[in-house]
Amino acid sequence: MDNRVWNLKVRGKIALGYSMILFLLGLFLVIVQGRISELEQETVMLSGHDMQVNALTFQIEKNVLDMETGQRGYALTGDESYLAPYYDGLEQWRIHYTDLNAMISGNSSQVDNLSNIKTNIETWIVKSGQYVVDLKQAGRDAEVSAYFRADTGKSIVDQIRKQSKHFRDIEKTITSQRITNLKSRNSQLIVTMYILWSLVALVAIAASILISGGIVKTLKNVIDAINHIADGNSKVRRIEVKTKDEIHDLAMATNRLLENVEREQRISDQVARMSVKLQEKTAPADLSDTFLSQLATMLEIQYGAVYIAQGNYGDSLVRVSSYAGGEEDIHIGREKVMMGEGLVGQCALDQNVLKLQELPGDYIHISSGLGRTPPRQAVIAPAVFENRTVAVVEVASLMKWAPEHFTLLKQMLDLLAVSVNSVMTRMQIEQLYSESQTMNEELQTQSEELQIQTHELINVNSKLETQKQFAENTAADLEELNEELERSSRYKSEFLANMSHELRTPLNSMLLLSQILAENQGGNLTEEQQTYASVIHSSGSDLLSIINDILDLSKVEAGKMQIETSAVNLTEFPSLFDGYFGKTAESKKLEFIVDIQDNVPDIFYTDELRLHQILRNLLSNAFKFTEKGSVKLEVSKLDSFSAAGYHPSGPVLAFSVIDSGIGISSDKRNLIFEAFQQADGSTARKFGGTGLGLSISQQLTKLLDGHLALKSKPNEGSIFTLYLPCTEEPWDPQSQLFNSEAAATVEVGGVTDSGYSEIRIEDSLNSAEYRCLAGKTVLVVDDDSRNIFALTKTLQKYDMKVLTAQNGFECLQTVREHPEIGIVLLDIMMPVLDGYDTLSILREELLLSELPIIAVSAKTMKEDREKCLSAGATDFIKKPVVIKELLQMMCQYMKEQCDWRSENAETR
Repeated sequence: MDNRVWNLKVRGKIALGYSMILFLLGLFLVIVQGRISELEQETVMLSGHDMQVNALTFQIEKNVLDMETGQRGYALTGDESYLAPYYDGLEQWRIHYTDLNAMISGNSSQVDNLSNIKTNIETWIVKSGQYVVDLKQAGRDAEVSAYFRADTGKSIVDQIRKQSKHFRDIEKTITSQRITNLKSRNSQLIVTMYILWSLVALVAIAASILISGGIVKTLKNVIDAINHIADGNSKVRRIEVKTKDEIHDLAMATNRLLENVEREQRISDQVARMSVKLQEKTAPADLSDTFLSQLATMLEIQYGAVYIAQGNYGDSLVRVSSYAGGEEDIHIGREKVMMGEGLVGQCALDQNVLKLQELPGDYIHISSGLGRTPPRQAVIAPAVFENRTVAVVEVASLMKWAPEHFTLLKQMLDLLAVSVNSVMTRMQIEQLYSESQTMNEELQTQSEELQIQTHELINVNSKLETQKQFAENTAADLEELNEELERSSRYKSEFLANMSHELRTPLNSMLLLSQILAENQGGNLTEEQQTYASVIHSSGSDLLSIINDILDLSKVEAGKMQIETSAVNLTEFPSLFDGYFGKTAESKKLEFIVDIQDNVPDIFYTDELRLHQILRNLLSNAFKFTEKGSVKLEVSKLDSFSAAGYHPSGPVLAFSVIDSGIGISSDKRNLIFEAFQQADGSTARKFGGTGLGLSISQQLTKLLDGHLALKSKPNEGSIFTLYLPCTEEPWDPQSQLFNSEAAATVEVGGVTDSGYSEIRIEDSLNSAEYRCLAGKTVLVVDDDSRNIFALTKTLQKYDMKVLTAQNGFECLQTVREHPEIGIVLLDIMMPVLDGYDTLSILREELLLSELPIIAVSAKTMKEDREKCLSAGATDFIKKPVVIKELLQMMCQYMKEQCDWRSENAETR
């Protein structure tokens, strides 16, 4: 029996010990389970019965409180919603009473206490609760008030609370007794558990001592062996174990580990001896001879050869050493092998060890003094350093190698690779050093020559330093002057922009009122007075043109011009420019021609607004300086074009403005492109103008990557030609900023020279298309009373009801008080609350998203319009206001508003 036990595996021995422990634990659980069942019954009694009794007691008391609260609330307010808790409490307290009575049926004294509580509750319901409810429902409020002054129900409720508290105190006493009994039984259970645990512990200790005795001894032997290995001593006595379990397997594994460690220690010693030998050699041949000699002793090889890579690890291998070779080597081995050639070359290329066994008899012969014999195996192995083959070793042996021989060969080859690389590198360094010595001598000669040149350069450098210092001082002075000029230019631009805005505001009312007078709809003006009004309107238009040019110049000098490319439809040019200049040509009895040649594309891409401004400036000048003959706009396409300073890479479009006017002399041709300059600048000049048009046109041309050319002869006429790239695909100008004194705002309208007003006074504004304005209410918001007066008089002619406001606050107040307002004309530049803030309040706070609001401003840049629209404006119109444009805009948006209201009415 004992032998069978000790021959068990460790798993079986441990299982046997655990089985005994589990048996005792099972017995322990059976005994403890009985005791726990008894305790569980007591715990259920405490957690279930006692807690529920207390909960039901509180619930009954809460039901009484709900009835009392509902009764009093109903009696005070007469609101029947207060009766809901009353009736709920009236129903629920009986249910809770029944449940509680069933739970305490075993305790007669508590049953009597509960019965007394029930009697008091029923008494309160009859004498107080339901009694007051009935009186209130009958409308007998006086009796209800008299009842509450006596308040007999309160004493009953107080009695119920006292009885409930007494009831719960008795229950708490009973619960305390049960808890005391439970603690006593818990103590008995703990004592029983300690006794059973001690028994199990004794059995477990005995089993562990018996089982571990046979394991610990062997483990100690294994630990001793491992410690010897860690200390570097592999010659340790082998471990002997008599059992046949896992401990026996551990001992055998430890014995094999000792053998492997002894073998690795032996290889390590051999590698160390080889390393010492190779470190002493500085030539490739000596290194290879030493390597083969040591390798023959370690691996018992009978033949060997070493091939070393040449040409900085190039494409060939050269045999530098052999072992046990002689004159026969001349016929057997090759002195030079190319990479990939034969097994040696392929081994160097693949960097893999080749094993050759069962060699033929004529492969090679190993000779001695007594005879010769072919080898049984050959090995070809590469020596690799940093992924480069630096040498190949080929050896032959009369016996086959064990795996540990190949392991030793691998380590020897790694050592050879490092040594060969070191030797070859040293040889290259020596060669480079020799070459550097030669170069050093040459450099010394050159250095002497450079010293002479250096002295000359020092003298030159001294002169350059003096010039550099002078240039830096000049640059600093220029920088300071430039800052002053920029500051002065900025102040001037801001002043001109502000003055332009201030001039536009009174000019707006002057143009509107002069137009009203010129129309003479009342028929109370003489023809001469109408002529006066027309002259006032024409002069105001001329003044507006001058203001626009000055504002353009200020914005140009501020460097804020931007271009935006879009598709330009050239087929529209004839009708477009005929609309601009047709009446001008007719009034001056000139022939006006727009000629688009056949090779011109229908669409090309540039900034359309800037192109129109350039052409209008050129055409305006042509009409101004031409008294007879014709003015012609000709558009053609050139496959190539080049001028001084302008060399486009592709085809160009040529826009030529040809006139038969006075022409320009050669000495004035450059002058006319400067700001405020004209060909005739004398005080007695015949033609008016500010002299800004051509300067602006020239700089706009540069902005559009174009070129403006002039050909002219005095008294024969002039040809201004605008050359632009013929780009038929969209291109991105990358928001180019105009840095020179160039173009500016594009004013929409006709020619603005003297005598050709933007606003056609003769146009009738009483057509049927404006009848939609009759009876509508418009709110005019402007801080200038002159503008309000002019717009009011104008709009009243169309039977419109005009409301006015002089700031944003008055505007908001008027909109709130007059919901019939159909459209708002809102000035942007106002004190305190400007137009932008007023727009935001109207749209976001007053929620007037559909109310048409037209922003009116003297600022005419594109970004000003976009800012107004983003703030909530329906549309934008500039000052001075063009009445026809304003009326058309108002009709459009008021019709849209009427359509929107009709659709909403139908939806509702």
